[in-house]
Amino acid sequence: MPLLSEIIHQLEQLAPPSLQESYDNSGLITGDLSKEITGALICLDSTEEIIEEAIRKNCNLVIAHHPIIFKGLKKITGENYIERVIIKAIREGIAIYAIHTNLDNVRKGVNEKICRQLGLEKTKMLAPAKGLLKKLVTFSPLTHAEDVRNALFEAGAGHICHYSECSFSSAGTGSFKGDAASQPFVGEKGERHSEKEERIEVIYTEWKEKSILHALRSAHPYEEIAFDIYRLDNAFSETGSGMIGELAQEMPVEAFLDFVKEKMKTKVIRHTVLHQKSVKRIAVCGGSGSFLLEMAIRQQADVFISGDFKYHQFFDADRKIIIADIGHFESEQFTIDLIRDYLREKFTTFAVPLTETNTNPIYYR
Repeated sequence: MPLLSEIIHQLEQLAPPSLQESYDNSGLITGDLSKEITGALICLDSTEEIIEEAIRKNCNLVIAHHPIIFKGLKKITGENYIERVIIKAIREGIAIYAIHTNLDNVRKGVNEKICRQLGLEKTKMLAPAKGLLKKLVTFSPLTHAEDVRNALFEAGAGHICHYSECSFSSAGTGSFKGDAASQPFVGEKGERHSEKEERIEVIYTEWKEKSILHALRSAHPYEEIAFDIYRLDNAFSETGSGMIGELAQEMPVEAFLDFVKEKMKTKVIRHTVLHQKSVKRIAVCGGSGSFLLEMAIRQQADVFISGDFKYHQFFDADRKIIIADIGHFESEQFTIDLIRDYLREKFTTFAVPLTETNTNPIYYR
């Protein structure tokens, strides 16, 4: 049986915690990292009914999309459902882990799952994130340049979208003079030494920095390693908010909305006026996506599928786009399949059942 720490490590490879929004509380809510996990129940919301289901299914881990705790608790007395869930989970030895907006913000996350459900092609992030990329520049003696480069690649540097092991190198000469306490790899103490070196440049995402610098120090032969780190303003196409893609075939707009109801298993779609006859370019955002409406318009989407639009926000479509509000729960319900399939790949003999409990708090008549 895997340890809780091992499962969390894999989840955080999929969706690094640093990608969650500032208001979020993704990560381990309750639990002991050293505990062996008998099974993980996957759900959208860790309600009291979910904890009961986990007990019945011999699962001592609940992996939820939404965190049960968003704000700090000053007391835990069982006065509300949040406190009752925490009390019951701790009493029964059940860990709770949330993988929320960090899973929204990665390429292989919530929004790509929606795109696959709808059969969209040529998908890309609707609003790619900026400020997540860094560049490492270091200098290695020629004899060790390939070892240093390979170590950086192994640690995750040099990955650009569909390409890996990307770097730039240029030749030069470095100089240094060690003092009496130094242990120079080449040259003599107290004498200035010149060495033919290779300048190596690689980019990386900021959450990989610790492992990349560890790899650099492990592979580089110098006692003191010269390196520079630059933060880049480039947009990173693998992270961001929402996604946009195209239908394989243009569809009549009313037929498309029926198609969405079928594929997304929703009973009701709140939408703006159907001002165009057919649609092809579709933007999506799981959960509450109204903040991306202007971006969807700029990206020339015909339809924007999301949830939680307010009354006056429907006016903002202004016949430039069709808003299709399918509901918060409905837009995210296939997220549990995404998490289950991912964990089954990583832990082939581990039980990862999906919840049978409907945690949608909204009902329709």
